Amino acid sequence: MIDQPDETAPADEDEALVAWEAMVAGSEKTLSQTEIDRLLDVDDSKSVRTRSVIDQIVNSSFVNYDRLPMLDVVFDRLVRLLNTSFRNLTSGTVEVTVQQIASVRFGDYLSGIPLPSLIAVVRAEEWDNHCLLTVDSELIYSIVDILLGGRRSDPAPIDGRPYTVIERALAERLIRTVLKDLGTAFSPLSAVGFACERVETTPQFAVITRSNNACISARFQVALDGRGGCVSLLIPYATLEPIRDLLLQMFMGEKFGRDSMWETHLKNELRRTSVDLSAVLGQAQVSLTDLLAWKEGTQLVLDMRPDAQALLTCGHVPMFVGEMGQRNGNVAIRIDADLGAQDEVIHGLLQR
Repeated sequence: MIDQPDETAPADEDEALVAWEAMVAGSEKTLSQTEIDRLLDVDDSKSVRTRSVIDQIVNSSFVNYDRLPMLDVVFDRLVRLLNTSFRNLTSGTVEVTVQQIASVRFGDYLSGIPLPSLIAVVRAEEWDNHCLLTVDSELIYSIVDILLGGRRSDPAPIDGRPYTVIERALAERLIRTVLKDLGTAFSPLSAVGFACERVETTPQFAVITRSNNACISARFQVALDGRGGCVSLLIPYATLEPIRDLLLQMFMGEKFGRDSMWETHLKNELRRTSVDLSAVLGQAQVSLTDLLAWKEGTQLVLDMRPDAQALLTCGHVPMFVGEMGQRNGNVAIRIDADLGAQDEVIHGLLQR
C-alpha cells in the first residue's frame, strides 16, 4: 500500500505565508481570527484548557482551614494524650507528631487511602454525625509485634494480605484508645463521645457523606522504637457544625472561650457603679390627637388609688415596687417587693 502525501499541512503553511506577506506588505486586508491563530500557532484547545482550569477552581479540594483555629488546639491536646496512652499501651518509647492538617474533599480522601488499611467508621454521639479514623498497615503490624513480644528493631514487611483475627482485635484496641483520647481532647469545648460502629478494609464501604463535601483531615505520625506508622482522622464540616461557634474562638492562655475570672471581676466592679432609678407613680395611654390638643391647665386623670404602689425602674428594666411616703421631709419609697432584675441590668451593661 502506497501512502498518499498529506496535502493539509502544505495548504495550511501556504495560507499562513500569504497572510504573513499581506501583513508585511502593509496590505489593507484584515486578518481573520483563524489566520491570526495560525500565525501565532494557537489552536482551539486553549478554550478547553481554560474550561478545565475553571473546573479545577470550582471543584478544588482546598477549603479555608483558618476559619476554625481552635482545631489546632484540639489536635495539639490530642497529640499529648496519645503520647501518654501509647506509652502505657506499649510500655516503650513513643513519639506522636502532627504530620499534616488540611481541608479536603471526602472523595479525594477516600481515593488517597493507602491499602491495605483499617478504616473505622466512628459516630459522634452528642453531635449525631460520623467521622473516619484510618490506621495504616505499618502501624498495625508494629503494634502487633510489640504487644506480642516480637523484635522491636526491624519493621514488619507489608505483604498486602488480609488481616488476621488477632491483628484486627489488637488494631481495634488501638482505635478505641485513640477515640477515647479524641473525646477528651474535645471535652473543654463540648462533651462528646466517639464510638466505633464498624471497621472496614475497603474505602467504598466507609462512605459517610457526599464525595464533594468539605472535611478536615489530620494525619498523625506514630514512632514506636524505630518503627511505626500513621493514624488519619477525617471529620466532615457537617459533623463540627454543632460546635462551630466554639471552634471559631481564639486560644487564650489555658482556657477555652471567655475568661470567667475577668468577667467575675467586671461584674463586681459594675455593682459599685451609680445608676439612676426612676419612680413611676402612674401611667396613662392617650391618643396623639388628644396630646396635641393639650393646653396649659389641662388635667390628666390617672386611674390610681392613694394606696397604690410605685414602680422603680433602671432604664427600661423594672427593679422594685414599693409604697410611697415621706421621711425626714423628703419623698421616700419603701421597697415591698424585689422583681429580681439585677442580673438583667448587669448583662445589659456588659453588652455595652
